[in-house]
This record gives sequence, C-alpha cells and structure tokens, in this order.
Amino acid sequence: MWHNDGVTDDSHSESNAFPPSLDAGDQENGAFDDSGGTKRRGGKGWGKGGGKGGGKERSRERPAPKPLDAAALEQMALRYVERFATTRGRLTDYLMRKIRERGWDGGTNAALAEPGELAQRMADLGYVDDRAFAEQRAAAMQRRGLGARRVAGAFREAGIDEGDAESVAPAIADRAVESALAFARRKRIGPYGTGDGDRKLHEKQLAAMLRAGHRFDLARKIVAAPPSDSPESMDFD
Repeated sequence: MWHNDGVTDDSHSESNAFPPSLDAGDQENGAFDDSGGTKRRGGKGWGKGGGKGGGKERSRERPAPKPLDAAALEQMALRYVERFATTRGRLTDYLMRKIRERGWDGGTNAALAEPGELAQRMADLGYVDDRAFAEQRAAAMQRRGLGARRVAGAFREAGIDEGDAESVAPAIADRAVESALAFARRKRIGPYGTGDGDRKLHEKQLAAMLRAGHRFDLARKIVAAPPSDSPESMDFD
C-alpha cells in the first residue's frame, strides 16, 4: 500500500518476501480435450471432417480440485517454504485458506487438519525461522528509511510473536537514527534540505517522518536541523 509520504508498505513484500497467496505448485492446469478439433475465438469449433457444425462443443470446465488430506497438506507446506521466506503465522494462515478453498478429506481414517502444528513442525525442521525473518525484515525496512513503529506493524502482520520481536528490538533501536536520516535524505528534510521553508513546511515534513514510523523527538530534531555536509556526524540522540 502506498502512503502519502511516498513510502511503500513493506509488509506485503516478502523478502524477502513472500506473498502467501501465491504458490506455483498449487495452480491448476487449464488443459482440455480438443476432441480432434481446435478451439477458435467465439467458442465455435471445427468438426473432424474439417467443416463447421461438427457437433456441440464439449464442456471444457476445469474439474474441481480434490479435497486435501494430511499428506497433501504437508506437500503444500513444503512447496511453500521452498519458495518463500515466511513465518509460522503466515504459513498457518496460508494452509488454513487452502483448506477452506479445497475442503478437507473427512474420511473415517483421515487425520484432523492441524495447520498450526504443521507450521511448527516446519519450524522444528529449520524450514521456517521467525527470528531470522524478523531480523531480515527489520534491516531491510530500516535501510529504506522506515522507523520502529512501521517495523512493529510488519511484524504483527507477519505473525511474529512477542518473544521473537523483543529479541530484535535492540538492533532496531540501534539503527533508529540511521534509518531516520535515510528517510530525511530521500525527502530532502532537515540537514539534507536547503534551509528554506516556513513552519507549515516543517509541520508537513514532521508528519511525513511520523507516518514513516519514527519517534517524535527524533523526527523533530532532524526537521529542525540546519543543512549540513555531514549529517551523520550530528548528534540527534
């Protein structure tokens, strides 16, 4: 999603990224039986004798996919983690959505669908690592000039639990000034600006930095800073 400050929302770009709605192995083939003829635009076909009127066109509707069972669900999970860096929460949501779409094989010997347990098993096997995902996502977002609040929002959307989020919080805090300056550099704010501008412009710049997730006190200092050839050496703490 685009925000008014011109910064894209990283929570929908899996790094990394990994849209949970895509899985090439899960797409159905669109093949059909031509019955000896070739489909033409407009839905009419040629008969086997080469002329029009070869009979009613056979139904080419795609057969409904088979309901999932435990083995099929596990294969679907493996294909997903092979293609995308993801989290237990996202993998669980993806599998639950696929069960809703395709149904579950509820035969007498069928196991119950447990997407959460399957996602945890993928994590136990090392195929999913929520903390590593959080570290990579936070670093990527901060390089783009996004602050801690935007990073925290991305964590919530990705299903990162509180423990993993807290484990990367110190690194996020250490990069706070660097990230804020990266945003200011892109937007020509404060030390990267011309020094011109009235109060209204400064308020607009401050609002942009707040929308990008930066702390109010840090954003205010950067907006008020005079132009400088070496902003990185200035004290904003």
